[in-house]
Amino acid sequence: MRQDLVILRDRRFSLLFAARTSSMLGGAFGPVALAFGVLALPGATAMTLSVVVAAESLSMVVFMLLGGVIADRLPRYRVMMSADLAAAAAWGGLAVLLITGWAPLWLLVTLSAVAGMATAMFFPASTGVVPEVVPAERLQTANGLLRLGMNGARVSGFALAGGCVAVLGAGWTMVINAGLLLASAAFTAGLRLPPVSTPLSERGSMLRDLREGWQEFRSRTWLWVPVVQFSFVVMVLQGVWSVIGPVVANERLGGPKGWSWVLGAEAVGMLVGVLIAIRVRPRRPVRLVVLMALPLALVPLALGVGAPLLVAAVVAFFAGVALDTLTVVWDTTLQREIPQAALSRVSSYDALGSLMLGPLGMLIAGPAVAFVGASASMLGSAVVIAVASVAALFSKGVRDLSWEARPVPEPRLVSPSTPTALAEVG
Repeated sequence: MRQDLVILRDRRFSLLFAARTSSMLGGAFGPVALAFGVLALPGATAMTLSVVVAAESLSMVVFMLLGGVIADRLPRYRVMMSADLAAAAAWGGLAVLLITGWAPLWLLVTLSAVAGMATAMFFPASTGVVPEVVPAERLQTANGLLRLGMNGARVSGFALAGGCVAVLGAGWTMVINAGLLLASAAFTAGLRLPPVSTPLSERGSMLRDLREGWQEFRSRTWLWVPVVQFSFVVMVLQGVWSVIGPVVANERLGGPKGWSWVLGAEAVGMLVGVLIAIRVRPRRPVRLVVLMALPLALVPLALGVGAPLLVAAVVAFFAGVALDTLTVVWDTTLQREIPQAALSRVSSYDALGSLMLGPLGMLIAGPAVAFVGASASMLGSAVVIAVASVAALFSKGVRDLSWEARPVPEPRLVSPSTPTALAEVG
């Protein structure tokens, strides 16, 4: 582990680490504040919360492909910085609405949609920028350390979020989120990476870029099958974490404080998952990713059968271990197997496919609670996750892809501050 930490001596990686960590720390406050802030509004119900959070998710899905094209055409660190600034403005606006008490639904939905669009711009760029900062042989370590910092921030954020909402109120808790996003933008601005995108004179149309990205995506069975799997997994988990979970927490887990314990336990598990993922070198990485989705069904299963807070927190911990193990392995696989020139576009198709049913999950979560109850909705979510994960294992490409099948590509960027220097000191 000490050898892995050497990468933090690199100025650019440390700036990226600081940016992602501060952004995640703020992001840990946001969902808790939004959920309980909206539910506390006069006349608000689970249906109201479904509409608001679905607006963010739907906007993210709609703009994700555009985010991938932009990130492959422009300096990725600048795209990330602009996205952080837009997200800070959106969360700041939501904070003002909740602080003043004037919070019409249409404006809540609009600002949530802006936040979702900012995420759509940020995500493909953040995936593609890592190979620009670190050498190819350090990708898994870099991904792991980035997740380690982010999950440490999640633990801190979730541990404090419920208390902040209770003491400061949801609106002022969102102000903290906006401030940390501004800090993330400042750190990202310091990267100042050399351009690796195609020169303006050589670029085709954006439609052509989309077609090329789609060809890279659909030609790999090992890639699109897990994406289909996770479209169903994410669909139900979006409803569980954003709508059904807070409803269950209000009913029998102690409200926002109890829900923060569940989210915090998951975040601690994600820290452990990162430590595992940094060291593990699976010969069949995609098979591992698919299998590690099965523990994600534990949380809705436990909450569906009426488990107490302690049990819910324990299963959330193991779900967190699985989630970040599979995330680091998956990100590293993409960065190893996909050409860097198309990496952001491919990652945008990956994100689009994985997230496209998320708004549906949020929209049906509220009515599901109303018609069949929170417990039955949780159990149904667990079944969907299990079935989707087992089905993905029938793909030969998923079972057989090996990191040994292709050599690790040489990094496109070689500068005194990144690949060569890090390889020498490591």
